Amino acid sequence: MNATPAVSVIMPVLNEERHLRNSVRHILEQEYAGEMEVVIALGPSTDRTDEIAAELVAETASHERARVHTVPNPTGRTPAALNAAIKASRHPIVVRVDGHGMLSPNYIATAVRLLEETGAQNVGGIMHAEGENAWEDAVAAAMTSKIGVGNAAFHTGGAAGPAETVYLGVFRREALERQGGYNEEFIRAQDWELNFRIREAGGLIWFSPELKVQYRPRPSVKALAKQYKDYGRWRHVVARYHEGSINLRYLAPPTAVCAIAAGVVVGALVTPWGFVVPAGYLAAIAAGSLPAGKGLSLKARAQIPVALATMHMSWGYGFLTSPKALAKKVIASRRPSVRTTSV
Repeated sequence: MNATPAVSVIMPVLNEERHLRNSVRHILEQEYAGEMEVVIALGPSTDRTDEIAAELVAETASHERARVHTVPNPTGRTPAALNAAIKASRHPIVVRVDGHGMLSPNYIATAVRLLEETGAQNVGGIMHAEGENAWEDAVAAAMTSKIGVGNAAFHTGGAAGPAETVYLGVFRREALERQGGYNEEFIRAQDWELNFRIREAGGLIWFSPELKVQYRPRPSVKALAKQYKDYGRWRHVVARYHEGSINLRYLAPPTAVCAIAAGVVVGALVTPWGFVVPAGYLAAIAAGSLPAGKGLSLKARAQIPVALATMHMSWGYGFLTSPKALAKKVIASRRPSVRTTSV
């Protein structure tokens, strides 16, 4: 691999007027000597996202090293956006970035180095959640704590090494093209599914804490609840798609939902002792929020239990109510992995 190969950055965006310009700025200001392009796949936004994207295209039109251009994504779905952007891009390294993600200054240079050093097909790192107000600070604290997300390395950090999946990802184009891109039936969990096919074909997925992307949390309880309900819904699809991929960390939220619901029913209809279960859960997240909120404002610390409960209950509910018909549809679209050849 050339020491400074050209890089294509692909971005699926929908209603990202708040963060899009800043996200693209973090790309254009990368400490990277190679040529870059940014391909933004535009969903049917109802805010100023398209206008901001058009401004970015015009502002970078004369740049020799890094230009922005756009492609349409009329479905608004993330995997369709990613495939459209991949098709419209042209460089040998493909960097996935979301419209509310902020790359650290040496992210691309570090990722390219790791691809060379490890021989991996995809490398990724930490989803470093940071808020811009008290609520978002609370969500960020919850998303980076073990009581919030378990031991997921891309949330909480860990040692570099092979991984099942990584946050976002920096790919060799040949790996994406060999596997036919993202499976567009996976409205969520499309990263996991693609990385599964890459691994099944003999490719290496590599996690490194050197790679950090600042992530802006959802701005409201309602938005956070929808996000985590979708996560749970699609994680159950993944479990049905690939037997053996589930573990205790994924079963904890649905188990908590069932236990709390049972405790409330027993407490209301049989004996007040049933309320010990929901009370115990509330005590646990209150205690767990104390170390998670270290250094935050009092207002943010007070909202961490709300963020934790929203994440746990929404994820668990989504998992429990995920329809088998959805999994059957996705399984029917299964793409066989294509064996990796030597790099």
